[in-house]
Amino acid sequence: MLKDFPFYLGILIVILLLIMLANKIKVAYPILLVLAGLIISFIPGIPVINIEPDLIFFIFLPPLLYEAAWKVSWKELWRWRRIITSFAFVVVFLSALSVALVANYFIPGFSLALGFVLGGIVSPPDAVSAGAILKFVKVPKAISSILEGESLLNDASSLIIFRFAMIAVATEQFLFYKAATSFGWMIIGGVSIGLLIGWIFMKAHKYLPTDNNADIVLSLLTPYIIYLSAEQVHCSGVLAVVSGGLLLSNNRHRFLTSKSRLQGINVWESFCFILNGFVFMLIGLDLPQITRGLEGVSLLSAIGYGIMITLVLIISRILSSYGAVVITMIARNFITVADSKNPGLKAPFILGWTGMRGVVSLAAALSIPVYLNNGNGFPQRNLILFITFIVILLTLLIQGLTLPYFIRKINFTTLDDSLSRDEVYKNIRQELAEYAVNYLKINYSDQVENNAALQHLILKWEQYSNGIEDESIGNELKVIYLDLLNQQRQWLLEKNRSDLNIDESIIRRQMHSLDIEEEKLRFL
Repeated sequence: MLKDFPFYLGILIVILLLIMLANKIKVAYPILLVLAGLIISFIPGIPVINIEPDLIFFIFLPPLLYEAAWKVSWKELWRWRRIITSFAFVVVFLSALSVALVANYFIPGFSLALGFVLGGIVSPPDAVSAGAILKFVKVPKAISSILEGESLLNDASSLIIFRFAMIAVATEQFLFYKAATSFGWMIIGGVSIGLLIGWIFMKAHKYLPTDNNADIVLSLLTPYIIYLSAEQVHCSGVLAVVSGGLLLSNNRHRFLTSKSRLQGINVWESFCFILNGFVFMLIGLDLPQITRGLEGVSLLSAIGYGIMITLVLIISRILSSYGAVVITMIARNFITVADSKNPGLKAPFILGWTGMRGVVSLAAALSIPVYLNNGNGFPQRNLILFITFIVILLTLLIQGLTLPYFIRKINFTTLDDSLSRDEVYKNIRQELAEYAVNYLKINYSDQVENNAALQHLILKWEQYSNGIEDESIGNELKVIYLDLLNQQRQWLLEKNRSDLNIDESIIRRQMHSLDIEEEKLRFL
């Protein structure tokens, strides 16, 4: 391992340079990283990369899911819960079923159980790839919220399908009642363990004498402990991490200080930046090892199978997207839906086309054992690995490169909000300033009359220029200003709860500004 350290250090430098290039040319960085890894793998003398599946599942997956849970809006997740659930569970199952049937019929030696193994592996779209693409183009908030919510749950549903299919291959039988019981435990147990351990960590942050460094270390430990605890009792570690992350994210202002929140954002963004970069580079680097494992199947035939499965996934997801819209339009006569407007043909196509595969598919494929419990080799293991790689590569290239083009060509005016995000943010800022002025005048009337610095602060708020910059302020004004910042946070949280049409990311943006203001007080 130590002798290959310069190689991994060089890979890290290449990753940084490629991500800079991707941002410059406005291409999703996973595409460049996979291609670069593929090219590097053919350079003579490059060390052979053997990816341990446990390394992907345990080291990479929990923090990436946890960070995604912290970023997603619970309010938007709940608002679009029906379509998110349908995409994360129903669409994933239909994709896995389509792959299983096609693989069983067209690929020699593929049983239906093996088809479901492959289907469970390649059915979940990758959230990182979609997020990297969407940051370069403008889409309605509804679409981005649905994609973010789906990405938190589809990994769990696909891995559940994968596990049951693996049991069927190993035992050559499938008992429905056992599968149903296990399925229920994986979901209920995973969510319960995630919430329980998340609650324990929330209390630890709140009541232990932690500082900002200890808070960040605890946050780094949290997803690993949640994931490991859930997996030890055979329930879904993915759902556990997601549920625990959502609980902590939505209570962050109750147990973390402003300094811990600000520094934690920077640490987590850098940490996940490195993890994502290495994962997609490793996908490309591992191809020669996968190709050498093909036995009994020509390389041309294996590529053809990979292309066929890719087409099945793309078509089945698009058809499922339109099917979900039709079902929602029918169901609105019986239930209350999040948006009563007809999305037409535009939104379902984009939701369907956003189906790039990535790290979860790779990890699941690599976790297939070489041998079954009876000592026989796992059937078609290397072909499944190769098809998975082809699916990841083609979806990244075909859908990843064309998605920005389709988004720019499609007019989303019918789905756009009446006000832009900047306008909404400005309105919230003005309302917050008015609230701050009224709060100071009512609760600190005596100080307002006698404290020139406080009068100056009120003037700044009246001009909607929140901030305190005078280095000569006294301790009394610092205490008043800290109280004001806490009251403003409570006002924003209440505003977010009461107004369902406000984008929570705008509220979080203003909360971030308040944290910065509080930290500025430390230097005044």
